[in-house]
Formats: sequence, C-alpha cells, structure tokens
Amino acid sequence: MSDVELRAEADAVLARLVGRAGAEARLREDQWQAIEALVVDHRRALVVQRTGWGKSAVYFVATSLLRRRGAGPTVIISPLLALMRNQVEAAARAGIAARTINSANPEEWGAVQAEVAAGDVDVLLVSPERLNSPDFRDTVLPSLAATTGLLVVDEAHCISDWGHDFRPDYRRLRTMLAELPADVPVLATTATANARVTADVAEQLGTGGADALVLRGPLDRESLRLGVLELPDAAHRLAWLGERLGDLQGSGIIYTLTVAAAEEVAAFLRQSGHRVASYTGRTENADRLQAEEDLLNNRVKALVATSALGMGFDKPDLGFVVHLGSPSSPIAYYQQVGRAGRGVDHADVLLLPGREDAAIWAYFASVGFPPEEQVRRTLAALEQAGRPLSLPALEPLVDLRRSRLETMLKVLDVDGAVARVKGGWTATGRPWTYDAQRYAWVARQRETEQQAMRDYVATTGCRMEFLQQQLDDEKAVPCGRCDNCAGPWLDTAVSPQALAAATGELARPGVEVEPRRMWPSGMQAVGVDLKGRIPEAQQATVGRALGRLSDIGWGNRLRPLLAAQAPDGQVPDDVLAAVVTVVADWARSPGGWAAGGADAVARPVGVVAMPSRSHPQLVTSLAQGLARIGRLPLLGSLTYTPQADELAAHRSNSAQRLRALASSFSVPEDLAAALAATPGPVLLVDDYTESGWTLAVGARLLRQSGAGQVLPLVLAVAG
Repeated sequence: MSDVELRAEADAVLARLVGRAGAEARLREDQWQAIEALVVDHRRALVVQRTGWGKSAVYFVATSLLRRRGAGPTVIISPLLALMRNQVEAAARAGIAARTINSANPEEWGAVQAEVAAGDVDVLLVSPERLNSPDFRDTVLPSLAATTGLLVVDEAHCISDWGHDFRPDYRRLRTMLAELPADVPVLATTATANARVTADVAEQLGTGGADALVLRGPLDRESLRLGVLELPDAAHRLAWLGERLGDLQGSGIIYTLTVAAAEEVAAFLRQSGHRVASYTGRTENADRLQAEEDLLNNRVKALVATSALGMGFDKPDLGFVVHLGSPSSPIAYYQQVGRAGRGVDHADVLLLPGREDAAIWAYFASVGFPPEEQVRRTLAALEQAGRPLSLPALEPLVDLRRSRLETMLKVLDVDGAVARVKGGWTATGRPWTYDAQRYAWVARQRETEQQAMRDYVATTGCRMEFLQQQLDDEKAVPCGRCDNCAGPWLDTAVSPQALAAATGELARPGVEVEPRRMWPSGMQAVGVDLKGRIPEAQQATVGRALGRLSDIGWGNRLRPLLAAQAPDGQVPDDVLAAVVTVVADWARSPGGWAAGGADAVARPVGVVAMPSRSHPQLVTSLAQGLARIGRLPLLGSLTYTPQADELAAHRSNSAQRLRALASSFSVPEDLAAALAATPGPVLLVDDYTESGWTLAVGARLLRQSGAGQVLPLVLAVAG
C-alpha cells in the first residue's frame, strides 16, 4: 500500500473518531508523522504536545491501522479512571473495542482477560498500579508483552521523578519494555514535560539514541486567556467567586489545594445559588462518575475539585478553569488549565492565589521520599522477618505512614532492593544505594518551582509565555490575550453583601472529630498488648474541633497559632469565643446534652486538659477559659510519664504513634480523685489532633479511672 493510500485510510479512521468528515477529519502533518513512525517504521516515539493537540487520535488511528495488518491489541498505560472512561468512549466512536483493567472494576478482570485472549479486544487500558500487582505481573503481563501490537504510555511525565507528578508504578514499564519484541512500536505522550523530564522519560522508555523520534511542539494554547486576581483574603476570594461564577462562560472546574477547601467552597457556592459539586480523593467512585457526567452534560456550573480531577478529563467545551490557591508548580498549573478550551475558541483561566498556599506546599513537600535511616530500617525489618510482610504487618515496625511506606516500597521494588510477592513484600538482599544527591536535587527543584509560581503571580510580562518558558518551549512568544498583554477583563470588586456572606461562612466554627474505634494491627510485634476493637467503655465520643488546618476559613487563623515555631501563650480571645460557640452548637445538635432524647450525651461535669510540650500555656488557658465560661470545674490534666521523653520521637504511622503514646500519659492522683468525686462526662481539651491516637489514649485512661463519656474538644484537625 502506498503512503497516499495509508494516509487516506488513517484519515477515514479519524473521521469516525471525531464524528466529522471533510477537512476537519484530516490528520495534521505532525500527527501523521507520529502515526507513520509507529505503523510503518515500528519505532519508539515520545510525543510532547499541548493538551488538545490530539495525542489520543494518534494512538487510536495507529491501533486501527496496526490491527488491520494483523497486530495484537494495543496496551495503554493510563493513570486516571476519568481518563480511561473518556478513552473507552472515544475508541467506540472509531469502531475500536476497548476494555479496562483498574481498581474500580475488579469483578470484570476475568472476563476482560478472556476477551483479550480471544482476540476480541483492540485496546486494553491498564492502570499503572496493575503493573506491580503480583497476579497481574506474573500471569497477565508476560502474555500481554508477547502479543501486544502497540504499547502506549499516556501522561508519560509520571515516569520521571524530576517531573511534577512522579508515580513509581510507572517505573515498572522498564520490565514490560524489556520483554517486548524488538519490532513492537512504543508511543509515550505527555503535555507537561520540560527538557529535563523529556530526556529522563526518553531514557527510561528506551527511546534515547539515534533511532529515537521525539516530537515536541509549541505549547501555546490559543484559546486560553490567562489572568491573576490578587484579593485581600479568603473571604474576598470566596465572595468574588460567589458573585462572578455565573458570568464565566459555560461550565468549568474550580481547583482547590485541599479536600477541606473543596468541600468548603462547594458548600458556599451551593448556598449562593450555584449548581456545583465537589470532587476529591474522598469522593466515592459512584459519586465521581455522577459528577463527571453532570459536568460533561452541563448539569452543573462547575466541579470544585482537587488534583483528583486532573490528567485526561476530556470536556472539549470546558469554558473556564479557576484556581483558588496556587499549585506548587507551573508545570502542574499548565496541565490543569489545559482542561479548558480544547474544543472552543475562547476559555478563561483565572488564578486567585492565597496567603495559605506556601503552608500547604510545605506540607505536601514533607511527604517526599524518606531519609536513608528510615529506608534502611524498613529493609532490615523485611530481612529479619524471613517471610513476606504485608503493609499492615510492616507498618508497626517502621516510622512511616502507610501511603508513604507503600510509595517508598514501590521505588525500592523498581531499584531491585525489595520485591512484591503474594502475601506482601520481601527484601531481595541485592545491594542498594541511597541516591541522596538525586533526592536533594528533587527537593531543590520543588523549591524552584514554588518560587516560579510566585513569579507567575507577580510577573508583568505575558503569562502564557511565562508558562511556556517553564516547560522549555523554544517557540514561546507573548500571547496577546492574557491580562498583562491585553489588560485585565475582570475587576476585583465584591459587594458588601457577598463579602458578609463569605465571611460568615468561613467564620462558622465547628468540625466533627471521629474517634478511633479500632487499635492498629500488629501492636503485639512492638510490645503493646492492644488489638482489635476498642471496647466501648474505653472509647471517646464523637468530638469537635474549631476548624481544619487545611481549610481556608479557620485554618488560616489556626495555622500560625499552632505552627511548630509559633510562640506559646494564652488562647486568643477570638479563638476562645469561637470554641465556646462550637460547644454551644454541639450541645444543641442531635445527641447533644441540650437537645435531650434517649441517646443524648449527658452534660459534661468537668474539663480535663491534655499535657502539651509545644503549647502548654495555650492548652491550659483554653481549658481554663472553657471551665470558667461554662461554669464547670477544671478537674485537672493528664501528665507525662517518666518514659514519655524517651518515647517522644516523631511517629508517623498509627502503630508507631500508638506505641509511643500508650506509655506516655498517666492520670495523677488528684485528677483520679476529682473524677471519682464528680462522676459523669468530661470535656477532654487539646490543641490539635492529627491521627486521633492521643485522644484515644487519653479517653481510655480517663474512662478506666472512672470518668463517664469523654468528649474530645480541640482547636484544630490536621487533615
């Protein structure tokens, strides 16, 4: 077949894919160049092109052409469920049978694998996490590698830990690439890779060298108009959005930096009359599907989302993207704003930075790759076990939260130091070197990226050109559209009514604090005889906090008050007054002591304080103030045991925290006597709760000493 005939065949597939004919259904020359390299030359290619360029068209058209020529199914490594759903629907339009294997459809895996084996599947979309599943890796992956006609790595920047969204599961692709026959083409695609990430991805995919094809295009997005609105505080930002959301074109996405902020903003916008939904890592899968459908069909004005709604969500007519708070990286920002304006001539992109942004960046930066000592301890624990250890079994033996521990193990797996097998993880015994220089460089890179976001806000130059330069786009020129090129198109004014409503919403105090009901597994392995369900007679009740450290209301007030370097002192009057409001609302809520009813908690008979090393005056004065205003006796405080100092080292997972806390507190004689003399529920006061284990241990001790129900009350919830 001639090149002309092959090109015509490719254009016909594209016409079915996009549902149009004529000039609109002709591949561009750069798209055809990639397809030709895959189908005719069977090469490996890395495509770095802006969002909306048509990367999915390349691999679907190539799939159709290859399948007609007898090739096996295309395997697409795809990172997000929303992206997979979009891709399955797009494939169907082109007559391509696509199936998925991911965490949301385990009940379908057997049937999907049977369809693949029968040759009935043209495209198999696989989440990167499946590559490291022992069953999939050992039973499915070898046959896939032997029969694959095209391997596609979507969002390939995730491979590189120089990039903004490194995912260690992607590194498993090295194994699959090594097992592919030499003539199987490979396509890696991304819209967000600077020069260093491009080189790193190419090297890891085996696409470096003279035979590699790297297609890198200009990253300007002609449909996007970028702007920054600097407003005085969170209330002004929320008020502005409440008043102006209806003026923005079409429907869109409002990004926040935290789950708490997304839920908070969505609640306010609904109260302001807007149809919105929140979309975060806490959102149930069914609710996510419904939210995506509602946005795709314009049944909501916006989704208020964290980065959980990110790569690959495809709504061509998305009219706007607003960020309440700056992402920590210009590259991440470019990717998220790339959701807008893919199929329309004009879309607005607005950034409303906040004072709290840096504190949130710092938190996320703190959960990077662990220090060498923690890694070595984990390897030693696996070696000493002599058998596979699951995450719950390993967690009590190391000083890492489960999510961070799992990420670290995936990196070690790729490096060959550990292996994931049935039953858990084992140490391989292979030599392993901690690449301190690389990890330090990555940390410095994060700091550089954060400064770049500050520079983006402050720049008087073209904003699109700034972002393109951050991605090493050599064709970056002023766009002529952004607020710096063409002038601001929106003012920052908000009405007194809107500001009052937003201020009231953000000032509304009170967050429920769920008590711990189960002890962590594996405590016996670290010498603590606690297991299973916490007896009801030793549990705390559902408690209350003034706010979350991650929200944009009380969080902005509490973060500087509770920061590690903050000076200790008396509880501020406005904070005490707000806590009193929380207690009053608590009393009137269903189940509260003022509400009555068979299940109501009895009125507290006294106040007990937790001891604090970082904020002793703050906690004591808070307890004293509540006792005074509530006309309750201050019964006393728990105290630290002599071994508490020895156990006070930071413990980041539940088992290690509880190990440290279980022997760190005691009930002094005067408090025990006060509890015996004043039986009934008590308020247990502390500055903040992160894991809930301090409150759980304190409640257990108080109830064992004769207290009735224990009602935890803290200033802040860490999450």
